[in-house]
Amino acid sequence: MVPTLKVPKEALKDNGFINGYVKDGSREVQYENCIYLLFQPADLDKFREFLDSEYERTKSLVDDYDYEKGYVVVVYQLDSKFAKDFDLVKRGRYSKTSPAFQALFPKVIKIKKNGLHKDEISLQYRIFNRTEDLIKFWEEKLGVEFEDDQEVWHGFEEENEILNIEKLKEYVQS
Repeated sequence: MVPTLKVPKEALKDNGFINGYVKDGSREVQYENCIYLLFQPADLDKFREFLDSEYERTKSLVDDYDYEKGYVVVVYQLDSKFAKDFDLVKRGRYSKTSPAFQALFPKVIKIKKNGLHKDEISLQYRIFNRTEDLIKFWEEKLGVEFEDDQEVWHGFEEENEILNIEKLKEYVQS
């Protein structure tokens, strides 16, 4: 869902972006139809500049708050024009999302393999388009034959999409 926010990819990367979540399990107040972006910026002054520019760039930024150990959460309202698409994603119906929604995700990504840069078809594109290679991968891995209308990615499990800052801190310490 993060690409629908249209935050420049480099700005995310340069500011310690970790992941996006549908809720924050440690907060009493939850925002509806929002996404919680978790950052751990290395340079707080630079991050403050990024945050200020985001408040200027978009009206969808609704809150930001800090956690100890340098974590920052930035909450964005999801674009209501993609409400049907978000619902389809939550129901695991990825290939049924709209072309406009799918177009927000890159078709090709650059990866580094054995020290060389290479272009590769993105996982999101493969999921949305039920590409032959992804179907074949799962058929071989699971030992089944996929139906024409069967999705090629696991369903959305909300409990895996909720920010748990305490669990994250434990994971980082281990």
